[in-house]
Amino acid sequence: MLERIAEFLRKYELQDKTIIVGFSGGYDSMCLLDILAKAKEQEEFWEMTVIAAHFNHNWRGEEALKEQEVCRLFAASRGMEFYTTTAPEGLKKSENEARIARYEFFEEAKEEYDADAVFTAHNKDDNAETVLYRVTKGTGLVGLKGISEKRNCFYRPLLKTTRAEIVNYCEKNNLNPNNDSSNADINYKRNYLRLNIIPALEKINSSVKDSLNTLAEVSTSENEIIEEYLSTLRSDVIKDDKIISEAYKKLSGAVKKRFIHEYIQKFDLDYDFKKINEIYEFIEANLSRKNGSTLSLATAKWLYVDGKIIETIPHRTTKEKVAFPETIINGEGEYNIGEKTLVLKKYVEKEIFIFPDAAASFIYADLSKIEMPLTLRTRRDGDIINPFGMRGTMKLKKYLNSKGVSKHKRDEILLLANDNEVLWVVGVGLSNKIGVTSVPTHVIEVI
Repeated sequence: MLERIAEFLRKYELQDKTIIVGFSGGYDSMCLLDILAKAKEQEEFWEMTVIAAHFNHNWRGEEALKEQEVCRLFAASRGMEFYTTTAPEGLKKSENEARIARYEFFEEAKEEYDADAVFTAHNKDDNAETVLYRVTKGTGLVGLKGISEKRNCFYRPLLKTTRAEIVNYCEKNNLNPNNDSSNADINYKRNYLRLNIIPALEKINSSVKDSLNTLAEVSTSENEIIEEYLSTLRSDVIKDDKIISEAYKKLSGAVKKRFIHEYIQKFDLDYDFKKINEIYEFIEANLSRKNGSTLSLATAKWLYVDGKIIETIPHRTTKEKVAFPETIINGEGEYNIGEKTLVLKKYVEKEIFIFPDAAASFIYADLSKIEMPLTLRTRRDGDIINPFGMRGTMKLKKYLNSKGVSKHKRDEILLLANDNEVLWVVGVGLSNKIGVTSVPTHVIEVI
């Protein structure tokens, strides 16, 4: 097994890197940490740094604290730094919530040590269980790929190793792993599969775990073929972690669902095909909406859809609106608001005057009839605007609707205002009150 891990390190060129190892102290992670300690004794791996990272879910009180101490002592015995945290009370006792919290901790550890990789100790049996679990949930071909050997900064060096091999290694090397009592609780779906369903399936096929792993390999190969086709479309459909609505509309239903599944997986949301269909139908129903609509995805995420964009956004209550301090504009100069700076300067007549696009972050303005001071701020109740080129005023809300500004972005847009009358909606449009009809007096820019 040592040579298998060494070959894995060479494959991904990690011989001299800093590696975080998710360390529960159970058989799998203790085996992995012990092998990495032995690898470090070889000259080839002397410069490799390994940190044992233990996340206490805080579900089992004293038992969990004892396991935490076992992990600390084991890491110390192997000359490795130990990094740990205990989840706050109240972490929901669900497999998904625990997984999310655990991976957030790993990301935190990676940042703390400026690490290059995070190792988790998933093994061949775990992969078989994952494939079977996804089958029961009605997964598509992507889900049948099982656990990836490498995904972003996460690596699984034991994925080709069976649990029996790991247990045998621990016994031969006199290791004493933690025995998490919750692993016997069949109320957890994974435990039920491991303890009840797979043994029943082995009565039909004694090599069912191998068969499930083979299914994962075949699915991975089939997905590579599909990926060759999708790669020709992806750059037009997905940009900056957002799906472009116009490009999405041109796809067939099957390809749309494939991109939805792929997009959801990016955010660590593991959905079955029924949920993918629900999201697909929601998108189809709202794809032409100018002002968009939202669908709850998880505890902290919404899916937002409108005629321009499909993206995930955080849940945000009215009390959690993005708050910027108001900045008073008294005349030419630079003014800071949050991380932005407004620059107000006189227009030089020799300067070439070209009307900028409405979405630009600068404008030419005629302030000859405007009295200072003005205010740079975000929206508030009662705001109105007299849109450039139109007669009369309208409510700012109606104006933003007409411009197709997403509801969840409206509280972040900066406004240049005179009391409750908006003169410029930065990046959207300006008012007749400062619109230029002949020669501008000023140039205003937000950087």
